[in-house]
Amino acid sequence: MLVVEGLTKKYGKLTAVDNLSFTVKEESIFGFVGPNGAGKTTTMKILATLLAPTSGRAWIAGEEVTGNPGRVRQLTGYMPDFFGVYDDLKVGEYLDFYGASYGIPAGRRKRIVNDLLELVDLAHKREDYVDSLSRGMKQRLCLARSLVHDPALLILDEPASGLDPRARFEMRELLKELQAMGKTIIISSHILPELAGMCTHVGIIEAGRLVVSGTVEEVTHQVRAGRMLEIRVLDRAVEAEALLKTQCGLIEVKVNGDLLEAPFTGDDVNLSNILTTLVGAGIPVVSFSESKSNLEDIFMQVTKGVVQ
Repeated sequence: MLVVEGLTKKYGKLTAVDNLSFTVKEESIFGFVGPNGAGKTTTMKILATLLAPTSGRAWIAGEEVTGNPGRVRQLTGYMPDFFGVYDDLKVGEYLDFYGASYGIPAGRRKRIVNDLLELVDLAHKREDYVDSLSRGMKQRLCLARSLVHDPALLILDEPASGLDPRARFEMRELLKELQAMGKTIIISSHILPELAGMCTHVGIIEAGRLVVSGTVEEVTHQVRAGRMLEIRVLDRAVEAEALLKTQCGLIEVKVNGDLLEAPFTGDDVNLSNILTTLVGAGIPVVSFSESKSNLEDIFMQVTKGVVQ
């Protein structure tokens, strides 16, 4: 759906996006993660045809972003991190206005507005003024606005910013529903647990460069010590520690009472052999489990907090 190759954006001596390359597969949710100033918003504005890159190219559904911006705008729905609303319009009028901006005939617009209000759970607010809506409702309305022309790709810049926990949950569930409807979504956020709960793929950007990308599982395995083995034994922790240090795939075994922890880089065969060795030596194993790093752990490992 989306292919980015060597994308670069410079502002004088400042390089906001530095030779960025990544792909987003059709019907996936791609989480674009990075500290403030990393280049996420700049990249999204380029993909939405609002900024021209200094160099590099990007294609959306086969259409080159700078070569055919009109077609790209039909294929994409963009929700910026900071958006303006027309406070003197009612909710239904607001969506109808944007539908008219895309040249959708009046009769069809009415059906689209009805469907979108139902989708984002704002049908009961149709006659309310936009200014009267809560922050979460405004976010959902602006998401509906980005859907009015039925785009294939949604580009969402910090859609959960400023929302309370319930509103974030509602937004996350709505995005999952859109994915199930066949939409491809690229979403930036610094609320890492929210992305981990819904993204199929993730890319971590820092100082304009892509640090790591892939499925959440692939990224975990790309990062050193992405898996942590936790073993609880009964009484014989010192003996268990000595055995573990001889096993393939384990790094720096730590003992905390009866709990042994070690970063693990091996495969499932190594994992099975470790348990077999302990049990074979008569070590009373109470629990044996693998704790995988979450997205926040990975983010802290691969970034240094560099901003521009």
